[in-house]
Amino acid sequence: MAIALRTLAPGMLQRLQVPVQVVLYAGLFVLAEYLVQWWRLPLPANLVGMLLLLGLIVTRLLPLSWVRAGARWLLAEMLLFFVPAVVAVVNYTQLLMAEGWRIVLVIMLSTVMVLGTTAWVVEKVYRFEVARLARRQVQDE
Repeated sequence: MAIALRTLAPGMLQRLQVPVQVVLYAGLFVLAEYLVQWWRLPLPANLVGMLLLLGLIVTRLLPLSWVRAGARWLLAEMLLFFVPAVVAVVNYTQLLMAEGWRIVLVIMLSTVMVLGTTAWVVEKVYRFEVARLARRQVQDE
């Protein structure tokens, strides 16, 4: 009996890992929602929840391995979160036929702006890190 439990336990833990992690994310969101209302923060609860999760991971109170499987599952199932957008496209076909080019133009411009800004920030951080490492090497010599 004890041998069967030992062989069953790892498989059972592996199957429960993703649901437990998703419940952890939901709990962090509920906590973040409470904090936003209590402290009257001008931030959305999902952003506060992500900052809480980041803080827990950075301070190593929550190991990254404890949230990795749930995050991978959520990313893999991302299409389910976009179903309402597809339904909106089907329901508002006339609007898209008349004003679709403007909507596409806004989406394209905003995407280019986000990508450009991200590239600029990454370049600045990269140059900062290279300069910091060069200064550290000079100091160590």
